Amino acid sequence: MEPSTIKGKPGSLENPEVLEDVPGHIIPVLREEFDDFDTEAHKFLDGQTEENDFIGFRLKQGVYGQRQPNVQMIRVKLPFGGVNPEQLEAFADVVEKYVPLNKGHITTRQNIQMHHVPLEDAAKLIRELGPSGLSSREGCGNTVRNVTADPWAGVCEGELFDPTMYAGAYVRYFVRHPTTQLMPRKVKTAFTSTDEDRAITGIHDVGFIPRIKDGVKGFEMRVGGGTSIMPRVAPTLYEFVSADDGEYLKVSEAVFRVFDRQDWLRVNRARARIKVFVDKFGIDELRAQVEEELKGDWVGERDFDPSRLVFVHDEDANAPAPPLQVSSPNGDSTQFDRFVEANVIPQRQEGFSTVSVKVTRGDLTPEQFRGLAAIMRDYTGGYARTHIDQNLVLRWVRNEAIYDVWLRLKELDLGDAGSYEITDVVSCPGTDSCKLGITSSMGLNKALQERVESMNITDRLTRKIHLKMSGCPNGCGQHHLGSIGFYGASIKVGEHTIPAYIPHVGGTTDNGVVEYGKRLKLRLPAKRVPDAVERWIRMYEAERNDGEPFGDYAERVGTPRFEEQVKDLTLPIEFSLESMNYFIDWNRSAPFEVIRGEGECAI
Repeated sequence: MEPSTIKGKPGSLENPEVLEDVPGHIIPVLREEFDDFDTEAHKFLDGQTEENDFIGFRLKQGVYGQRQPNVQMIRVKLPFGGVNPEQLEAFADVVEKYVPLNKGHITTRQNIQMHHVPLEDAAKLIRELGPSGLSSREGCGNTVRNVTADPWAGVCEGELFDPTMYAGAYVRYFVRHPTTQLMPRKVKTAFTSTDEDRAITGIHDVGFIPRIKDGVKGFEMRVGGGTSIMPRVAPTLYEFVSADDGEYLKVSEAVFRVFDRQDWLRVNRARARIKVFVDKFGIDELRAQVEEELKGDWVGERDFDPSRLVFVHDEDANAPAPPLQVSSPNGDSTQFDRFVEANVIPQRQEGFSTVSVKVTRGDLTPEQFRGLAAIMRDYTGGYARTHIDQNLVLRWVRNEAIYDVWLRLKELDLGDAGSYEITDVVSCPGTDSCKLGITSSMGLNKALQERVESMNITDRLTRKIHLKMSGCPNGCGQHHLGSIGFYGASIKVGEHTIPAYIPHVGGTTDNGVVEYGKRLKLRLPAKRVPDAVERWIRMYEAERNDGEPFGDYAERVGTPRFEEQVKDLTLPIEFSLESMNYFIDWNRSAPFEVIRGEGECAI
C-alpha cells in the first residue's frame, strides 16, 4: 500500500506525518505536540496554569500523575502489542536518562509504562521516543486507550484472517478524533484472532472477533465489558460488521457518539463506562440508539474507507533464513526441554515458532531492552509483541534457533520457563506509584512468586493455576480473571491498620469463555496471603477429581471450602512488638497507612 499523506506541513495537525507500514509505526507522531507539551508544562511549573486545567492536557499525551509528588508516569501505547528492535533500544535510552527506577514496565494492556519521571523531563522523554515511531498520545484520559490484540495474530492455527491490519486502521482512525477526546470515560478495545479469544474481548468496552459472511471479512462486535468494581462480560452488539468497507469503524464511532451524550454517566466517574449503560438499559437499547445514530448527517461527512489507514506489512516475507549453524544442548537438557514445553508454541508457518519471554512483574532494565532488541534482530526478523500477562512474545523464530535464543535470554536473566503458568504472577504497580493504590501489589507479587517457586510444583494441572492481584478494587492487575486473585484492602485494629487482601477464586478465560472469580467473604492480612495460597494449592491437589482443572474444582466445592481452609489466617491480630510485621506492607519498612488519592483516569 502506498503511504497516504494529507496536505499541510509535515508534523502539523493537518499532516501528522506519513503513515508508514513499518512495524511499530502505527500512531502518527506530531512534533507539534511535543512543542505544545513543553510550553504547557513550563507554564504550569511557573504557576501560570491551574493544575486541573493542565491535568487534562497532559493526560492526552499519556502523562499521568503519581501518588508521589512532582513525578509522573509516562504510558507509551503499543497498538496490538507490536514493538520493533529500534523501539526497545529507544526505551532503553530514555529509561537510562529520565527514569529513576531504571526500568520500564509492561502492563496488562500491552503498553510500556515508566514511573517517577519529573515533569520537566516528561516532554524530553516522549520527544526522544518519537523518531522510533513510539507515541504516548491518548495513553491516558477519556479517550480510546491502547488497542490490544492477540500476540499470536497472523501466526496461529484456526485463524479466519489476521485482524492486525484492521486493528491498525482502528487505531489510526480514532487517535486525535474529535469525538473521542473527552468522552464520559476511557474506552478499551481488543481485537482477537480466533474464538479461543486470547485478547479477552469479553472484558473490553469494545471487542472484535473475526468472522466471514458470504465471503466477506468482518467481525462479531462485542460492547460493554469491563472489570473493576462492576465486572461485566461484553454482550454481542452485532453478529457481523464488515471490515473492508469500514463498517466496523462507522459502527464504533456511532457507539462512541451515543456514549459521549450520556451526561448522567459523567456524574460518577467510577461508573462512567459503556458497561454501565448496557447494564442499565440493555444491549438491545444500545443497538437501537446506534442504529438511530447511523442515520445522522455526520455519517456522510466521514471517510470510513480503511484502505488509507490499514496497517499492511508482510512478516512472512521478512522472516529470518535458516541459521548457518545449529546449536543444541550438550548434556543435560532438562532446563531447555522445560522451557520449550512451557514457552514455545509452533506457528502455523512450518519451521517457525513463537517464544514467550517470561518478564518478572513486567519489568525490564535498559540492558534487557537492548538485549531483547539484539535477539530480535538476530533471530526473529525484528518481530515481537507484548502480552497482557506482562510478557513478550518473540515471533518468527526458526525452530533450529530456539536453543540459541534461550541461551541469549538466559544471559539477560530472561530465560525462565513457565510463561502463563503459576510462577508467572501478574500484578499492577499498586502503591509503588498509583494514586488509587491501597496496598503494595508488586510486593505481594514478589512474595507469591517466591513462595510458589519454593514449592517446586511439577504437577501439570497445578502449573496451570494463574495468580493475579491488584492494589485496589479496580481491575488493572486483572485479579477477577485469576484462578486465585486478590485486590488490596485494609483491616482496622484500634488505632492501627493492617494491609490486607480480598481473595477471588475460579476466574478463567479458557476457550474464549470469561468467568470472573468468586469473591471470598474474608480479608487476609497481606503477610498471610502466601500461606493461604499454598494451602489452597495443596487442598486442590488433594481433593480434585482425576484431571479436574482448578476452575472446575473451585466451582464444585464452592467458596465456603476455600474460606474454611484459611479461617485461622483471618483471625484478629493485636498490635504489639511481636506482631509488628503484620502492620507493615510487603517491600515497606514503615507502619501501613491507607493513603488513597483521586485517580486521574476521568479528569
